[in-house]
Amino acid sequence: MKRIVILIVLVGLAGIAGVVVRSSSGSVAELRELVSHDNANDVHQEMRQSFELTPGARVDLGGINGAVKIETSDTRTAEVLIERTASTQEALDRRKIYIEGSADKLSIRGEEVEHSFFAKMFGSKASENVTLKLPRQIALSAKGVNGSFVAGEIEGPVEVGGINGKVNIANATGSASFKGINGNIVAGMKSVEQGGITLSGINGNIELQLPDGVNADFDAHGMNGRVVAEIPNVSIDKGRHGNYSVRIGNGGTEITARGINGNIRLTRALTPTPPQAGQF
Repeated sequence: MKRIVILIVLVGLAGIAGVVVRSSSGSVAELRELVSHDNANDVHQEMRQSFELTPGARVDLGGINGAVKIETSDTRTAEVLIERTASTQEALDRRKIYIEGSADKLSIRGEEVEHSFFAKMFGSKASENVTLKLPRQIALSAKGVNGSFVAGEIEGPVEVGGINGKVNIANATGSASFKGINGNIVAGMKSVEQGGITLSGINGNIELQLPDGVNADFDAHGMNGRVVAEIPNVSIDKGRHGNYSVRIGNGGTEITARGINGNIRLTRALTPTPPQAGQF
């Protein structure tokens, strides 16, 4: 009886092996690449482009599997450098980076290309580090970045969401929105204008750097942390269930916080350091 059971098991394993062998050769190769991966043999690619942008142009980033660094200055030229890395050329080809630019918009997005079952389940993924040199006068939007996000001074609205890493924005002007951030945030505001500041779904500590003389009303709900102020003319009223009501100066522009798992510090905005000239 035992011999019969063993025979049945062996026949079943042989059938499964036959299915794997009959699958596409590309799938088998992809699985082998995962097993034999060697960091010394990584494939690298650089993408460089430049565009002329008008003041106030929109810059969109999305689907980036890596860190993003943005330097800004008094220029109209946008310079893009993307450094891509993968274990093999095949793995690199499984992700595509699209760069599209015009006078009023620059768009950079990454997408996964449809591939076999083995590639989806077991294949390694390419990563990219994005470095941008941009004009200060832009509207910046970033959604979906698997890495840190650091930007220089922005003279325009800022919208950042879906970031798996720290976020650091230096002296934004206008409105700002931060949603779905898994990391600490340092956000400097040169001024707070109509539209205010929105903080939502943040898993990390937040430092909000505000300019002298700002007048705002700060309303926080459902916080798992504290609101503290290191600037003058701020009154903090702590309610129940993680709710805070904060008046800054004489009150005015709205700042809202929802679902924060961390502390919020209100500090004085720093004076930006002039950028150094240079090329990539």
